[in-house]
Amino acid sequence: MSYYFDVFGESLCKTGEELCGDRFKLFKNDDRTLLVLSDGLGSGVKANILATMTSDIILTLLKNEVELTEVVRTMIGTLPVCKVRKIGYATFTFIDIRHKSNRFQLVNFDNPSTIWIHKGSLTELPVREELILGKKVRIAEGEFSRGDFLGMMTDGVLYAGMGTTMNFGWGWKEIARFVEGHLITGDRNVRKLVLEVLKQTRIYYRNQIGDDATFTGIYVRDKKRLVVFTGPPVDPGMDRAVAERVLAYDGRKVVCGGTSGNIIARYLDQEIETLPGTMTRDIPPIGRLDGLDLLTEGIVTIARALEYLKDSGGDFYRLPSGSDGAALLAKELMAADRIRFLVGLQINQFYQNPLLPKTMSIRKNLIRDLTDLLISYRKQVFVDYY
Repeated sequence: MSYYFDVFGESLCKTGEELCGDRFKLFKNDDRTLLVLSDGLGSGVKANILATMTSDIILTLLKNEVELTEVVRTMIGTLPVCKVRKIGYATFTFIDIRHKSNRFQLVNFDNPSTIWIHKGSLTELPVREELILGKKVRIAEGEFSRGDFLGMMTDGVLYAGMGTTMNFGWGWKEIARFVEGHLITGDRNVRKLVLEVLKQTRIYYRNQIGDDATFTGIYVRDKKRLVVFTGPPVDPGMDRAVAERVLAYDGRKVVCGGTSGNIIARYLDQEIETLPGTMTRDIPPIGRLDGLDLLTEGIVTIARALEYLKDSGGDFYRLPSGSDGAALLAKELMAADRIRFLVGLQINQFYQNPLLPKTMSIRKNLIRDLTDLLISYRKQVFVDYY
């Protein structure tokens, strides 16, 4: 079974530096998830350049299906060695996940060990060591199950509290148990978990970050699916088929538009209940109908939801907290991993721009802009027109 790989990473910049010397890069498509984490030697501008260069090169090689040991050989052969400390100018960890099999390959060059929470408990990741160009490299392979978590970090996370009277124990085991504890108690939001680790790291540093610290997490879960039906079909004879498709969808169901809502209501032989308390000065109220998770007005609500999504920058937690239709629609879209739009092309003359061709509706333009934005936020989006 193919799962969704929910990925989030964050960094703490060394106190006094404007640029972080750590860098993580993420790439996703239908087949693969690639994550690269690099730690440039030292801090500041030089470390940032080294980490950026390293992560960019690795990601490019992985995208082009270069064999993992050859990727490592290329990087070790490319990175210069510090004459004083006799170590490479950047460390790195990267993982290649294949979605169809849920299998992964992971390579670690001089970064702290990976945290592997497998089937509900902290598990030792089977690692083999290889000597590549005289350097020890740790390589691991495995298969993800639902609920698994994999955490990668730079050594700045481990250094927190070292050399102070406050704590000498924020080491790898303590961090791993901290993560495991959050997952056991049901706190499985990867973004929140990563930020909690860095919050604790900051505390141990007493807000004086001694080294760039980055933590990234991968949490494995089922895909969150959403269907959005908006606009009546050109052919009214298709109304019933669209209603059946919406109600049979395996996921959350949203309908935007009064006419669209009435199509579903007629199919169910029900009346839409309007909720006046959800109306704002700018946004019409939402409705309630059995079988739907959200029922909103159409064009105005979609346009405002699009604004909310743009302002959020792809961060669910920056969306408005209100209960109006646009805020609720934006949350539904941001929470979903796979979104299918069912868009009717019957023109509503009230909303039609006279400067546009009759075949190009404002609704169609809005859905196009919304689709482009959601894809940029790494959502899988599909659009069917009626």
